[in-house]
Amino acid sequence: MVAQKLTPILVRKFILGRKQDSRKGQNGKVLVVGGSYMYHGAPVLASLAALRVGTDLVYTAVPKINASATRAISPNLIVIPMVDAKLTRGSANKLLGQVQSGLDSATIGMGLAIADEEGLKNLVKSLLDQDVRLSLDASALIGAILPIISGKNVVLTPHAGEFQRLFGVLPSNKIKERITLVERFAKEHQTTILLKGATDVISNGNQTYINPKNLASMTVGGTGDVLSGLVAGLLSKNRNAIESATAASYVNGMAGKLAQRNHGFHIVATDLIDNISSAMKPFDKVIK
Repeated sequence: MVAQKLTPILVRKFILGRKQDSRKGQNGKVLVVGGSYMYHGAPVLASLAALRVGTDLVYTAVPKINASATRAISPNLIVIPMVDAKLTRGSANKLLGQVQSGLDSATIGMGLAIADEEGLKNLVKSLLDQDVRLSLDASALIGAILPIISGKNVVLTPHAGEFQRLFGVLPSNKIKERITLVERFAKEHQTTILLKGATDVISNGNQTYINPKNLASMTVGGTGDVLSGLVAGLLSKNRNAIESATAASYVNGMAGKLAQRNHGFHIVATDLIDNISSAMKPFDKVIK
């Protein structure tokens, strides 16, 4: 199949508008699950990105050791303390009992320490059973989840090393080879894959898009966490996984471009968040 390069005209079709008379919650409810003793910032970045992309409500589930610090970072976050420092079967089950009903989407894995694969599998399966669309990143990208997510509304967002951990093959830097690999495994596992890199490759095995960002500054830590939040935020409104992943890649790249324009090669991940609203403005639509 032919990979299609992203353009603003194409992306505009994938970003839904909002109704003039909509009420709180009707523009998306997102759950973010991540964080650990060392990586407390990752779920915060994802949560703030989901809010900036236009999500009404974001619930940020972090280990209880991080809860106070997470609350202090932003008053915009609704923080759910998880009972253990790492994801276990017990903490996953407890979390499922704590979250609000009617979630639209969730993103799992950013900075998350996982003590028990079964806990992750139970969390993923339970959310999918409730028709929650998922974005999986970082530590949630393990082979054990592949049978569970097949044919579901799920987006995987690996970098090259995580792609190798998932599928046993390390993508080269050659774009044609990366496209072939992403298409192959997306089709085989009936899921949507967003392979991050200088050029993002997004495919569900039937449709493939590329987003040549080529931003040297975006190697800084946290930009992938921002992307995860964007995917989940867009998934909360658009049920189509490939469209949401594609739009998220584009918005993430545009926010990075605006940040690099202002700060050169000296950006941090929060600079992307500061520029998401500007990157989204061309796509704002009101539905009457």
